[in-house]
Amino acid sequence: MFRKLTIFTFMMFFASGCVIAADDKKAADEEDFDAYEMLNLFGEIMERTKTSYVEEVTDRKLIESAINGMLSSLDPHSSFLDTKSYKYLTEQTKGKFGGLGIEVTMENGVVKVVSPIDDTPAFRAGLKPGDYIISLDGKPVIGMTLNEAVEKMRGKPGTKIKLTIRRANEKAFDVVLTREEIRIQSVKHSIKDKDIAYIRISSFNEESDKSIKEAFAKMQKETQNKIKGLIIDVRNNPGGLLDQAVAISDLFLEKGEIVSTRSRNEEDTLKYNATEGDIAKGLPIVIMINDGSASASEIVAGALQDHKRAVVLGEKSFGKGSVQSVVPFGKYGAIRLTTARYYTPSGRSIQAKGIEPDILVKPAKLEEFDNGGISISEAELKNALKNDNIEDGDKNAKKTASKDDDLSKDYQLLRAVDTIKALSIYNKE
Repeated sequence: MFRKLTIFTFMMFFASGCVIAADDKKAADEEDFDAYEMLNLFGEIMERTKTSYVEEVTDRKLIESAINGMLSSLDPHSSFLDTKSYKYLTEQTKGKFGGLGIEVTMENGVVKVVSPIDDTPAFRAGLKPGDYIISLDGKPVIGMTLNEAVEKMRGKPGTKIKLTIRRANEKAFDVVLTREEIRIQSVKHSIKDKDIAYIRISSFNEESDKSIKEAFAKMQKETQNKIKGLIIDVRNNPGGLLDQAVAISDLFLEKGEIVSTRSRNEEDTLKYNATEGDIAKGLPIVIMINDGSASASEIVAGALQDHKRAVVLGEKSFGKGSVQSVVPFGKYGAIRLTTARYYTPSGRSIQAKGIEPDILVKPAKLEEFDNGGISISEAELKNALKNDNIEDGDKNAKKTASKDDDLSKDYQLLRAVDTIKALSIYNKE
C-alpha cells in the first residue's frame, strides 16, 4: 500500500512538474521570439514563393494576402480591404452598391448569411439568416477568404451567379441570382390597424435617423395625432453605422446612456448618452428582432430595452457585439480592425450572446379556423332583447374588421400590433 502511495505521489509531482515546465517553456518561447528575425523570415519565404511557385505570382498579391491572413486570423470581422473592396464598403454606407444584397460573415471556413437586405435578389430568392453558402458557381468556398467570396458575389448588374446553399435540416440546393445595382431604402413606414405606426429599418446608413423622424411626423399628420404606439422592425437588419444606432435610439430616449464601447485600454472607453426629447412622447414602442438582427440593430434594441422604453419582441438576435474601425491607407486601401466591444446601458455585452426578446415569438403561419357555420350569438336567439344603445339606422349594420395583408401573413407583426394595443390601454391615465 505504501509503495503504491509513493508511486502515485511521485506521478502527481511529475505531472505538476510537466505543467510548470510547459508554462516555463511557453514563456521562454515568447522571450526567444524576435520580431525582426521573423520579418526577415517572411521576406525569405516571399522571395522563395515568387521564384519557386508553380505559377507566376505578383508581389502585391502575396503581400495583400499576408496582411489579410494576419487580420482574418484574429476574428471573423477583421480584414484587409484592397482599393476595390474599400470603395464597395464606402458605397454601402451611403446606401448604394452593386451585388446580390446580402450581408455575410465567415464561419468554419464557409460563408454564413447574416441577413438578406429587403427588396434585393437575395431577399427575393428566399435566402435566410443562418444559411451557409458552400460554393459559388460550382467553386467551393472553403479556402477562400471572406473578401474573396464577397468579391466573387459582386459583379456587373445583369450577370448571374449560382450559389449552393446548405440550410439546417435540408439538403444542399442551388440558387441562381442575377446581380443588380443595390439601392437601399433603409427606412419604410406605414399605418397598421388604422392607428399604429410601423417603421421598418433595413440597415443603418447615413440618413436613417432623419428618415425615421420624417416618417413618424408624416404618420402623426396622417392620423391627426391619434397614433396609439410605434412598432420598429429591425428583423434581418445586419447593422451599419454606430452613430446612426446612437442617433435613432436618442430619438426615443430623454436621458441616460445608450451604449458604451470598451477597448483593451480602459481609458479608451466611450459612452454615448441620450439628449432630451422623445419624438414619440412616451407612446408605447415594440421593437421586432430576429436572428438576422445584428450590430447596430442590437444596440438600438438593447438601449430601449434596458431603459424600459420599449418591449422587444421576436427571437434572439445575431450577437455581433464588436466594433470595427476602418483605417484607410491611401492608395493601398484600408484595414477593418476590431477595436472594441459594445455594451448596453446595463452593462450587458452583446458579443456572441445577442439580445433576448421580452416576448418570444417564432414565425408562424396563420390559418382561420372554420367552425362549420354553427356558432350562434345572443342577437340570433328568438325573442332576444334589443340593445337600447343602437339607433334604428344601425340595427342591421355589421361591424367589419379592417384587413391588413401584412398582418395576415406576418404572425410576429400581428403579435406586435396586439402588444401595442394592450400597452396603449394600460398607459391611459
